Amino acid sequence: MRVSIFITCLVDQFHPEVGRAMLAVLDRLGIGYEFPSGQTCCGQPAFNAGCHEEAARVARQFVAAFADSEIIVAPSGSCAEMARERIPSLFAEGSPERRRAERVAVRVREFSDFLVNVVQVTDVGARFAHRVTYHDSCHLLRGLGICDEPRARLAQVRGAEVVDLPASATCCGFGGTFAVKYPAISREMGREKLRAVLETGAEYLVACDTGCLMHLRGMIARESLPIRAIHLAEVLAAQ
Repeated sequence: MRVSIFITCLVDQFHPEVGRAMLAVLDRLGIGYEFPSGQTCCGQPAFNAGCHEEAARVARQFVAAFADSEIIVAPSGSCAEMARERIPSLFAEGSPERRRAERVAVRVREFSDFLVNVVQVTDVGARFAHRVTYHDSCHLLRGLGICDEPRARLAQVRGAEVVDLPASATCCGFGGTFAVKYPAISREMGREKLRAVLETGAEYLVACDTGCLMHLRGMIARESLPIRAIHLAEVLAAQ
């Protein structure tokens, strides 16, 4: 198996440590990978804003970049959901573009889904001696139906004390363009999420989407809260 890495805009621009952590886990498992250099955005920001023609232009580049990939792995639930579930819909049904997009879309897997359901590995050799709790990102949970896979990986991390997060499936308030259009609502949703995290006594809030992490990390920093928000890959890469 050779994996093509879909690194996503937020990882590339804001959270490169997440990409490095994901590759560290793949290295430990002996899984080869490549980075198609032609990849850009998957088109999600334009799609979420209702600009589907603009999203289609970006999506064409995504499809071309990954056309020959065997399996495509992304450290982001929202971007994986966009690529897997939304990109084909940007092209006319029955068209050659639609068929090419569909062939690429079925090969896209979110990182935790890839580990559990493709590689079927139960222990990646991680050690993380901290109290952690897990937040369900909206696109990962509702769009891709991935709920148990991240928790299954956390349960195998040596030294980690995993505690349940009340209302873990409640949105953190980011929602991409939602946070820009409705900042006051977004902030209050984020505060509610972080209040729940504080109640657990967790040191770390773990998620599988860098959009959620960027939003919550900003709020944690501004309010000087005694918690850190990190990606699942960062936990799994720890030893």
